[in-house]
Amino acid sequence: MSAKYSLEIVTPDKNFFEGEVEMAIVRTTEGDIGILNNHEPVVAPVSVGAIRLKIDGEFRDAACAGGFLTVSSEQVIVITDAAEWADEIDVDRAKSAADRAAKRLEESYDELDVLRAKVSMERAMNRIRLSGKSMDHSNL
Repeated sequence: MSAKYSLEIVTPDKNFFEGEVEMAIVRTTEGDIGILNNHEPVVAPVSVGAIRLKIDGEFRDAACAGGFLTVSSEQVIVITDAAEWADEIDVDRAKSAADRAAKRLEESYDELDVLRAKVSMERAMNRIRLSGKSMDHSNL
């Protein structure tokens, strides 16, 4: 059995997860990073993607909307705009968000609007992918 360490995943509106884990895999802007107990200290930007936690020998995935990761000798903290367990994702809501983003991309000419729509699309597609359900991409 792997040694455990303290992990906290914090969003602006709640403490999404706080507990002991055996391992975490987090998508950073430089690629996935696997974190075990006694990992070297790290500060890294987190990309939109999955956070995979190994808790008592079982893996559990969460959608992450990007943020920052800090690894210290005491604990690991992920600060993110939003996090959601993969098995609790509302796929219809995520599909609606993807559709709205696609429409904004078609209609928008303002650079900031295009950037926001691309980020919204990326987050929605991440949630859909993690939900484990397929989606018809023909309307995107």
